[in-house]
Amino acid sequence: MTTNAVRNPAQSGNATQRILITAAIVLFAAGLVASVLHARIEIAIALRWIAIGIFVPVALRRHSLLIWTFFSMLGGAELGADASQFAAQTHFLGEIFLRLIRMIVAPLIFGGIVTGIAGHGELRGVGRVAIKSIFYFEIVTTLGLIIGLIASNLSPAAIQAAVPAARPEGWQQILLNIFPENIAQAVAQNQILQVAVFALLFGTALATMPEAKRAPLVSVLQSLTETMFRLTRIITYMAPIAAGAAMAYTVGSMGLSTLLPLAKLVVTYYAALIAFALCALVPSLLIARISFRGFIEAIGEPAALGFATTSSEAALPLAMERMEEFGVPLWIVSFVIPMGYSFNMTGGSVYLSMAAIFAAQAAAIHLSLGEQFLMLLTLMLTSIGVAGVPRASLVILMASAASLHIPSTAVLLILGVDTLMDMGRTAMNVIGNCMAAAVVSRWEGELQSVSLETRH
Repeated sequence: MTTNAVRNPAQSGNATQRILITAAIVLFAAGLVASVLHARIEIAIALRWIAIGIFVPVALRRHSLLIWTFFSMLGGAELGADASQFAAQTHFLGEIFLRLIRMIVAPLIFGGIVTGIAGHGELRGVGRVAIKSIFYFEIVTTLGLIIGLIASNLSPAAIQAAVPAARPEGWQQILLNIFPENIAQAVAQNQILQVAVFALLFGTALATMPEAKRAPLVSVLQSLTETMFRLTRIITYMAPIAAGAAMAYTVGSMGLSTLLPLAKLVVTYYAALIAFALCALVPSLLIARISFRGFIEAIGEPAALGFATTSSEAALPLAMERMEEFGVPLWIVSFVIPMGYSFNMTGGSVYLSMAAIFAAQAAAIHLSLGEQFLMLLTLMLTSIGVAGVPRASLVILMASAASLHIPSTAVLLILGVDTLMDMGRTAMNVIGNCMAAAVVSRWEGELQSVSLETRH
């Protein structure tokens, strides 16, 4: 009886907070829609401020980075809507956060991989993990392309417009870019996969040395890795500010009314992401026997940060920390998640097939079923190894569109809402990278059941 008496008020409080958060989001969305539809400005502003007011007590009671991040996103969106000129100048706050994140990424990955291989004798498992990771990434990427193709065919578009083309790199250059020629340059340019490859080779070499010679360096690198994780916790306190600034900049610089003509594409895209999660990601968790609730708790904060900043890189250190807390060994986390930056198109795959069909429809080009499957195959092949390239999705899309004689002007029409779609695309990529680490760890028999509450 005593246990239930303690538990029920807590459960009731959490349910109340969830209701308040949902009400705040709905009211805020209604206020934004009212602005776009040119309703009375007073009504739109009142709805948004009521939403923020509802969210305040929840944020004050919950010492959660996720809650504070969403609260800052609402505040940033309101700032962008009401004071667009000022909001457009807040981008530097997000840039400071990204610089701090980039500062710790390379030593974090390097220390994690090297200590995993040389300190824990995981040399034999590296090849298996690499093959399993790439296999997983390609399976979910293909599923994403198929779901995006279906979604786009179910939601036809009819718009036309204009822009310049882009040329993708050849496969030889993509392969060459994986290997560093100067590790200092790779760190300076934040070439994450190159750093991971160097760490892999360095760890292998260190593992072959006698114990007496490798032990001092392994000890130093273990201390370095722990220090980087501690620094990550300090830097992530700035995450809500960065998320709010990014949202303020996006809304303030783009405006809301300009997005209305392409709103259907955005809504369809997010519906496709939900379908992708239900058809691909949830079954992956079930097949790998991974706790659904535990995984959601683990990836909530990194995914929200990726969504707000549209940068997978911003969420990388936090994602690595949360997955280690979830029970994935650090050496697998440090290897699989950075690899996802070049091979994981979990969110981008849905975007690619949807955007290609949308561009064809906008250019009044009818693609037969055979041509659509050819396009699917082209997108699948050209997306391998370019997930870490800035605006890689646009480059891949341009190349595939050219092969089907779709004009580049129709493709670049999507740029008007690309930022809004990039939020979901980035969040899904972060989730996909984390899930790959958990699934591969389960396949290796290395996944430990660790409660997040016990680690904090």
